[in-house]
Amino acid sequence: MSDKPQHCITPLEGCLPEIGRALAMLEDCRQRTRQVLANLNPAAVDWVGGMNGHSIGTLLYHIAAIEVSWLGIEVTQGRLPDEVWDHFETDVRDPEGHLTPVSGQTLDEHWQRLDYTRGLLLDVYKKMSLEDYRYARCFDEYDVTPEWVLYHLMQHEAGHRDELAALRAAAETHLKTMDT
Repeated sequence: MSDKPQHCITPLEGCLPEIGRALAMLEDCRQRTRQVLANLNPAAVDWVGGMNGHSIGTLLYHIAAIEVSWLGIEVTQGRLPDEVWDHFETDVRDPEGHLTPVSGQTLDEHWQRLDYTRGLLLDVYKKMSLEDYRYARCFDEYDVTPEWVLYHLMQHEAGHRDELAALRAAAETHLKTMDT
């Protein structure tokens, strides 16, 4: 095999290849998020700044909460175990619709929550037939397929990844000036 980068999609094993390709892309998205936050100064997790007033911890909590929400409500239509929601003690949004600040958790705790929700998602999707993957779940406000949910989750995390990168840069600059 060549030493040059391989930009190929290899399906995740244990499921239909078409679903496995989408899951591989979702996993690649998460790996890129991990790379953005690799070797993060622990003090940066709860630092609030930038244009949106969020912290890295708040955004990671939000990413996990949205992933499990789409999985639990739209994809499984409420068939996730009740204890899943124990990992989300804080509502993701306040009454005004803003992200609820989440602080006091380490980066590792946020990764554990994200890994937990991703494990649930992979378990559900790996068992799906192609028919179920493309079968629309009908709600009053919209219809949605599990296929589209994966697309949406990739876009959602990628968008917040840019925010995370900007927050990291701002936090590290701020923390560096505090050390001098």
